[in-house]
Amino acid sequence: MTYVISRLCQDCKDLSCVEVCPVDCIYDYTGDDPSIPKNQLMIDPTECIDCNACEPTCPWQAIFSDQTLPELFKEDLELNAKIVDQERDVPIREADAPTPGPDEVETNKEKWGYA
Repeated sequence: MTYVISRLCQDCKDLSCVEVCPVDCIYDYTGDDPSIPKNQLMIDPTECIDCNACEPTCPWQAIFSDQTLPELFKEDLELNAKIVDQERDVPIREADAPTPGPDEVETNKEKWGYA
């Protein structure tokens, strides 16, 4: 099992998940492959220890285990796997970074058809 960051994270990176990850397996992609987005975080499935620390901390509700990943986001499992052996950084959250409100989270879910 591994955890997956879905496209609900696109343009909504909060980084709370990065702060709680005990193995630093959540990344920003920094390479040049246009098929890997730079506007969302991804989990390296070969490094993830399935601790579930990230999922409840994501205010965007964008993280799922691969076993509970909604069908709508199944392709995000492969997308996260693309981060393996790629150029990437573990981002650092700014102390005063804003957290989204419930209305913003629901609007984002609607945008992706997950309302």
